Amino acid sequence: MNHDYLIVGAGLFGATFAHLARKRGKRCLVIDKRPHSGGNIYCEEIEGINVHKYGAHIFHTSDCEVWDFVNSIVPFNRYTNSPVAQAPDGRLYNLPFNMNTFYQMWGVRTPAEAQAKLEEQRRDAVAAMEAEGVTEPRNLEEQALTLIGKDIYEQLIKGYTEKQWGRPCTELPAFIIRRLPVRMTFDNNYFNDSYQGIPIGGYNRLIDGLLDGIDVKLDTDFFANRAHWESMADRIVFTGKIDEFYDYRFGKLEYRTVRFETETLDEANRQGNAVVNYTSADVPYTRIIEHKHFETFGAAVYENPKTVISREYSTEWRDGMEPFYPVNDARNQAVYEQYRALATQEPNVIFGGRLAEYKYYDMAPIIAQVLNLFK
Repeated sequence: MNHDYLIVGAGLFGATFAHLARKRGKRCLVIDKRPHSGGNIYCEEIEGINVHKYGAHIFHTSDCEVWDFVNSIVPFNRYTNSPVAQAPDGRLYNLPFNMNTFYQMWGVRTPAEAQAKLEEQRRDAVAAMEAEGVTEPRNLEEQALTLIGKDIYEQLIKGYTEKQWGRPCTELPAFIIRRLPVRMTFDNNYFNDSYQGIPIGGYNRLIDGLLDGIDVKLDTDFFANRAHWESMADRIVFTGKIDEFYDYRFGKLEYRTVRFETETLDEANRQGNAVVNYTSADVPYTRIIEHKHFETFGAAVYENPKTVISREYSTEWRDGMEPFYPVNDARNQAVYEQYRALATQEPNVIFGGRLAEYKYYDMAPIIAQVLNLFK
């Protein structure tokens, strides 16, 4: 065996693991079936703009150790995620739900006025449930109505959520929206974390830094010659689909995926913001990303006369598509638990990341998880 670790997948988990293992003198081989490293944080340069090929990725954390670690690889900029939503009524609203949103929706100007309006709409939702003999929300719609009321639910939640999941809100579990952020301040920062930003020069610089000095083979499918690759190292770090690792013996796990329609425009500034959600059911895409706003600010936006936008379409995953979001319903969780039980019996395999753990992850927790493995 030529290596201590074979790392299947050159995404954030695999690249971070390889970097930390190499620093400890371990020999690593990283393979990935895609033609590029970086997994879903890979960026493609178009007209001098780093385009997030697999959707917007904003790094955010309150973990000082994680923030210091990524900045030791590449410095991060000061990007702050402050999305805007275009509602079915045609108006623009700030997200997450805060005093700006409530002013735009109802004209209220103080937290007390906003709270009174929310309480009024919550009471109506609870009364409607009680009339049906229900005491706890049975689905996402009832949960949202009891948290935020009818107006915001219908304008900013319902259409977007149903497009994202491909199911009526009445068929989605309540827990999906149970932690709905509601702020009584004029604060459009989507995240509450202490640190937030984008790598200066794009995410490829972060991945390239993590993989510096490490053997990497792209366009290489682990499953096409599994016995060969397993013979290359003492241990395996697997970041692919856990059901595929076990040849789907308990059935296939389900995902949602995203299709992107990317367009280069002969204008410097199309929407004035990196992220604009479209919450109307009549608009087929969920949001439009304007990539230059992740790394260019103020007057500098106009120094490049072109811009690149991506429309995002959420759809059911099928074989051959890139799996994005686990469908964490009861059936899929039961199937995953069977695979997880098998994984715990693999002394020479480390399973990590969103596909191997069938769990949606932000980027910072992935890095924290790998850092903890080496402690």
